[in-house]
Amino acid sequence: MFIESNLNNGRKRGWIEVIVGSMFSGKTEELIRRLRRAEIAKQRVEIFKPTIDTRYSSSDVVSHDENTIRSTAIDNSSTILLLSGNIDVIGIDEAQFFDENLVEVCNKLADMGIRVIVAGLDMDFRGVPFGPMPGLMACAEYVTKVHAVCMRCGHIAHFSHRLTDAEKLVMLGEKDSYEPLCRECFRTINLKP
Repeated sequence: MFIESNLNNGRKRGWIEVIVGSMFSGKTEELIRRLRRAEIAKQRVEIFKPTIDTRYSSSDVVSHDENTIRSTAIDNSSTILLLSGNIDVIGIDEAQFFDENLVEVCNKLADMGIRVIVAGLDMDFRGVPFGPMPGLMACAEYVTKVHAVCMRCGHIAHFSHRLTDAEKLVMLGEKDSYEPLCRECFRTINLKP
């Protein structure tokens, strides 16, 4: 699927790949896997993450399984353009935390001949499309939706249910704060009596 050449008559061809799903679905693990393969292929790789994401490391991208890859933490998506010179592949983790300009940035990078791989939550804890993710999925050449296992019934899960009463949109957390749920369990829990 992603083996196609990045060269076409001497001209680099770029594209956008988006990896989405709920928390604990393996998004970051898949991002790291694709970036490591690019490094094995001797491609120049750069990885970015939002500075807000300090759960495991302030600098590295770290999966829940504790696989890590070096990254650069940045405050806004425009910085990616400034730091993308002479790069073949750009990875972006936790993309839902970036500003809406990320869609334009990713399109510019792809137009420059860069393969852009983006991972993030497609929905917030309320089940609403999250940040720039819908726009990224709309303009991406490839979209991969990964699933977790529902912690209530064992079916496939694609909702990130918040276990606390906090209402703020951005709340970093782990298994103590979130659990993946299937549609039925998410709907049942969120029905108001």
